[in-house]
Amino acid sequence: MLSYVFAAVQLLLRIFSKGCRMIKREFHKRMSWAIRRLLRGAMHVFSWFVVPYTYLVSARIRSNRLPPIENPLLQIPAVTLAAKIRTGQIKSEDVVSAYIERCRQVNPILNAIVEERFEHALQEARQIDDEIAKKLRTEEQMMTETPILGVPVTIKESLAVKGMSNTGGRKLKKKRIAQQDSPVVEQIRKSGGVILLVSNTPELCLCWETYNKCTGLTKNPYNLKRTVGGSSGGEAALISSAASLIGVTTDIAGSSRLPAAFVGVFGHKPSPFSVSPYGHNPSCEDESWGNFFTPGAMCRYAEDLPLLLKAMSDPSGVPLSLETTVNLTEINYFYMENDGPTGLTEPIQPDIQAAIQNVVNHFNAEKVHLKRLIWALDISICKMLRMKNIETIYTQQHDGQPNTTAGKELLKYFCGCSDSDLPSVVIGPMQHIVQNYIPSSRLAFLDEQTELLRKDFLDLLGKNGVFIYPVFPNTAHRHFAIFHKLVDTSYMMVFNTLGFPAASCMVGLDREKLPIGVQIVASPGQDHLIFAVAQELERKYGGWVPPPSHG
Repeated sequence: MLSYVFAAVQLLLRIFSKGCRMIKREFHKRMSWAIRRLLRGAMHVFSWFVVPYTYLVSARIRSNRLPPIENPLLQIPAVTLAAKIRTGQIKSEDVVSAYIERCRQVNPILNAIVEERFEHALQEARQIDDEIAKKLRTEEQMMTETPILGVPVTIKESLAVKGMSNTGGRKLKKKRIAQQDSPVVEQIRKSGGVILLVSNTPELCLCWETYNKCTGLTKNPYNLKRTVGGSSGGEAALISSAASLIGVTTDIAGSSRLPAAFVGVFGHKPSPFSVSPYGHNPSCEDESWGNFFTPGAMCRYAEDLPLLLKAMSDPSGVPLSLETTVNLTEINYFYMENDGPTGLTEPIQPDIQAAIQNVVNHFNAEKVHLKRLIWALDISICKMLRMKNIETIYTQQHDGQPNTTAGKELLKYFCGCSDSDLPSVVIGPMQHIVQNYIPSSRLAFLDEQTELLRKDFLDLLGKNGVFIYPVFPNTAHRHFAIFHKLVDTSYMMVFNTLGFPAASCMVGLDREKLPIGVQIVASPGQDHLIFAVAQELERKYGGWVPPPSHG
């Protein structure tokens, strides 16, 4: 008899517990619905001011075209260049000289370079050529030890390159100069790369538009009146205009993938801790920093992605199987057309929809519906804004820069007196709101959804699956239009939150001749699957298309 009573009590407790969970889930759904409506309304109101401003900015930009690409060295993939350099068929000095000349041609138009080191790069290239001529190492040794020997590389300015500007786009009283290389730059040097320059980024990498009050606005090579995206916009502009071949970017919320999509190249966010996340400005002391943030790889040619990531990889970090042979017919392909019924993001542009459908058909991908992606924006924003001790303009300064407060900086900004840009000004109040006014029960619920969504993806993809997904709802928009499209970045930032590798891959041009990118995602540690798919997409759809020129 007691056993029956005990079983009945257990059943009632399970029913009660399930009911509580359903009530809790329904409460958070309704809260999210209210937040989404508020955000959607805010984006709509922002558009009243932002859209006219974007047209004013565009009207001031001349519709120039880039000089034609004349030197054939500029259109050789890094894999081929590295092989020809170490076998003596091509001199590193000639390659570096060609890229320096191209930088000088296009930068006055694009405004993508913060600081160059051209003379030092030429000296390093000559030393490499001398070393190769002396045959001190075999070709196999050079390929293994220095896989990008003699190949020019460009670096996002927020990553420390010894002796170079490292302000992160900030207007400081005293310019910040890197005292030592960041770990990823150190690996690039050890791998034989010749560093040409550091490229433009928004202030403290806090925007998906590349502009700041030091270097100014970087423009899209395909249409100067359109954005190059951010925050790795300087790298994207240089690589797509053939002024760079391979570049080191960063990615915390799509900063490698959005610029790559907007300029028709390949931008990859690696698996967490496969590349060292340290030596970056802004820095962060939160132990979860490396799960969200990582240096990324950007290339004009898909075949260069594994080569560059190999050169960047942290020897003591998470190992990757970059040289594993991949059979495309054995990969499991999945896709989802949008971020679920959030009622928040903009509709996917028809040309992008068609391009993704072509990719889906090519791989015969299976359509899935991951219902927890409805929380993508909620979990991503709350997770990132809760990171501790991330450097902002409100952080205690150590370089003579005076401290400021959110109230003071907001007032200065709206009076036109601030040295900072809007994203840097509002980040402090946003952090304060999330850390102090979002109920702990809400944050706990979102943390739970994060782990469940991560499990959903791990179960779906396993070690042999890829996920096909939009990068962004539209191709490159007018400068500063991102300020009423901020919520659309959830397509990218959710994979930083979950800790999954992802890449933007070029798959064609839209009706305005602007590049279209599609996002390919895999489980942590399975970056090689993404690279295999990227190379197949390049083979199928042609890859990078040179920007319009006046030739």
